[in-house]
Amino acid sequence: MKSYQNMSREELLQEKQSLEEAYKEFQKRDLSLNMARGKPSKAQLDLSMDMLTVVDRDTDMDVAVNVDARNYGGLVGIEGARELIASMVDAKPEQVVMGGNSSLNLMFDTVTRGMISGYLGNTPWCKLDKVKWLCPVPGYDRHFAVTEHYGIEMINIPMTEDGPDMDMVEELVSSDPAIKGIWCVPKFTNPQGIVYSDETVRRMAALKPAAPDFRVFWDNAYCVHYLYDEVKIPNILELAKEYGNEDMIFEFVSTSKISFAGAGVAGIVASKANLDDIEKTMTVRTIGHDKLNQLRHAIFFENGAKILDHMKLHADILRPKFEVILETLDRDVKELEIGSWTKPQGGYFITFKSLPGCATRIITLAKEAGMVMTGAGAPFPYHKDPEDAYIRIAPSFPTVEELAVAADLFTVCVRLASVEKLLSC
Repeated sequence: MKSYQNMSREELLQEKQSLEEAYKEFQKRDLSLNMARGKPSKAQLDLSMDMLTVVDRDTDMDVAVNVDARNYGGLVGIEGARELIASMVDAKPEQVVMGGNSSLNLMFDTVTRGMISGYLGNTPWCKLDKVKWLCPVPGYDRHFAVTEHYGIEMINIPMTEDGPDMDMVEELVSSDPAIKGIWCVPKFTNPQGIVYSDETVRRMAALKPAAPDFRVFWDNAYCVHYLYDEVKIPNILELAKEYGNEDMIFEFVSTSKISFAGAGVAGIVASKANLDDIEKTMTVRTIGHDKLNQLRHAIFFENGAKILDHMKLHADILRPKFEVILETLDRDVKELEIGSWTKPQGGYFITFKSLPGCATRIITLAKEAGMVMTGAGAPFPYHKDPEDAYIRIAPSFPTVEELAVAADLFTVCVRLASVEKLLSC
C-alpha cells in the first residue's frame, strides 16, 4: 500500500473516486452505530446481576459500628464499601469517604466546595479575581465541562507518553497562585490510554504550588481496568505525604464501569484534614448516601477481594473489541501515513490522530453514514482542538460484529478526508 504522501495528484484523484464509491455503499446500508461514549455493554452489565440478590430480608443490616443500612446515619459510608474503594487504589479504609453512585458527581461537588466555601480555611474561589486550572490534553471532556461551568480559565498541558508535561506543570503551579487545580487520569488516561510513569507520579506528588489551596484531582477512573496484564502505579497519597503535600491530593474512585454504570458506588480518598473538611459540607448536604447499595457492593465484591477476578471477566469482553479496531487501523491506514493511534493496555478508549484539519471532516463523514462518534474537539477545553486532529474511539458498547463494520467505515472516512485534505493543499 503506497503512502498518500508519495502519491501524485492523479493517483490521489483516482483514490478519492474509489473511496467515494466505497463510502456510498456504507450509506446504502442504513447503519446505526454508536462509538460516542465509553458505555459498558449489556454483556458487561450482566456480569454483576447477582449483586441484585445478595441483600435480602435475612441479611444483617447492622453494619459499620451498628449503623442500620436501611436507616439514616453512616455519613462517611459503611466499612465494607470503604474497604472496597481503598482496595482498588492501595489505600486505607479510613482514608475514604463514600459518596453516591458517581465519581463525576463527587468531583463536581469538590470543585463547588472550592468555589463556595474554600478548602481548609482558604479564601473561596468565588471571591477571587481569577481562578485557573491545568488541563492535560487530550483529556476527559466532562472534566473540562466542570471547570468551564464555573468560569475557571483552563490551560492546556500537552500529554507525553509518560503523562502530562511535568516541566510545564511545575513551572506554572509554582509561579501562579491563581492556579487552583489540575485534572489527572493517571492510569489508562481518557482518551489516550497512557499510564503515568513512576517519575511523573512522584513529581506530581512533590509539586510546590504557589497557591496553598491548589489540589491535584486524581481521577483514578480506570485503576483496575486492565485489558491484558495488571499495571501498577505509585500511591500518590503516600508519596505526597513524604513531601509534606498530603492535603494536596483528592483521589476519586468508583465502580461505575465495574458493577452498574448508573448504580455503582464512589468515594474520595484524601488526607484526614481534607476528609474532615469534606464531612463539614456533607453533614449539611445529606444525612447519608445509599448504604444498601454500598452493602450490595461490599458483599458482592467481598470488600474488594473479588475485584480483580471480576475485572478479568470485563477484559475478556473488551479485549476483542479493542483488537478489531486496532487490527483494522493497522491493515487499512498504517502504511498510508495519514494518522497515528494509541494501543492501550487498559481503560476504555483509543485515540486516533489524523492529519491536521481532518478530525471534524472524518466525524461528519461517519455521522452521515450512520455512525455517531464523540464530537471533534471534545478532548480539549472549550471543544477547541488547535490541530483539529484528535478523535476519541469508544469500542466498549457495540458488539464485536458491529465494531468490525464500524472499523471498516471509520478507515474509509479517514482515508477519504485525508485525500480531500491533500488535494486541497
